[in-house]
Amino acid sequence: MLLLLTCTLFQGTHAVATDVLVQSDAMVDKLVGDEVIGLYVPGMAGAEHPRRAIEAAESLLRRTGHDDSSGPWLPVGVGVHTGLAYVGIVGGDDGNPTDFTALGDNVNITARLASKAGAGEILISDAAYTTSGLDLGPLERRDLELKGKSEPTGVRVLRVAG
Repeated sequence: MLLLLTCTLFQGTHAVATDVLVQSDAMVDKLVGDEVIGLYVPGMAGAEHPRRAIEAAESLLRRTGHDDSSGPWLPVGVGVHTGLAYVGIVGGDDGNPTDFTALGDNVNITARLASKAGAGEILISDAAYTTSGLDLGPLERRDLELKGKSEPTGVRVLRVAG
């Protein structure tokens, strides 16, 4: 199982996001435009990798000021999803590797959740929430239409409070 955390940064810096990911034992997969992708691989992040990814998402919102009454200094939205993915080295001519990454439908779902997350929102797929074993109390629930999916994807919406 692989848990993915994709942080869509609406402005500027990647420093806070990469620090949060590294501190929570994620592997920073990509820094693409305004997005940071972290992989929570069980062999590296441990058996509680789903919980760690959700807690990292909460930490990211706190560290960017989403729990501050004056508002965030960096608006961030996060998508968290879990599932199997193909992880490894891709590309390259003559057998020379060019990139280590994760590929597959679950990676795409995570990216689409992040793109739908508003500033200050963590969209946690039902699969990731259930697997995490966390009880975060009553959370808003949404069914989202995602590109490439014939059925809606259920998510819980988590926000940090000040």
